[in-house]
Amino acid sequence: MRGLAAAAVIAAGALTLAGCGGSDGSGSGGGEAELSVGSAYIPQPVSDMAAGFLTITNEGDAADRLTSVSSDVAGQVSVHETVDGAMQEVEALDIPAHGSLVLESGGNHLMFEQLKRKPKQGQTVSVELRFAHSDPVTVEIPVKSATYTPKTGH
Repeated sequence: MRGLAAAAVIAAGALTLAGCGGSDGSGSGGGEAELSVGSAYIPQPVSDMAAGFLTITNEGDAADRLTSVSSDVAGQVSVHETVDGAMQEVEALDIPAHGSLVLESGGNHLMFEQLKRKPKQGQTVSVELRFAHSDPVTVEIPVKSATYTPKTGH
């Protein structure tokens, strides 16, 4: 039953993101980004920080960028890039047209810093994703065990 609930939360997040392309004509050329999210999870934190992982897929004709993230569970959520094993905070990450931005363990990811509470396995964390061109989107991300490893996707 817990797996079904997590699947429902992920599906709801994907439905929320579907069609969130900007309507102001901004972006590259005449197309719009068409974003959806999947494979979202946060391992249960063991310190005052947590990591977050998800995949943002863009079925649209225009690229977009993930520019910032916020959550009521953390004082700050930063976007991190991993290059040659070194993690660093970045201003934004690209979401290519007809492509995906994958945030995964050992790669690019979200860092939840200054946790106001430590979310437990089975709970969800509300996260607002903000983009360069698309409207902000709120996603409910399920909290998994601290040692969770996805079987597919990431």
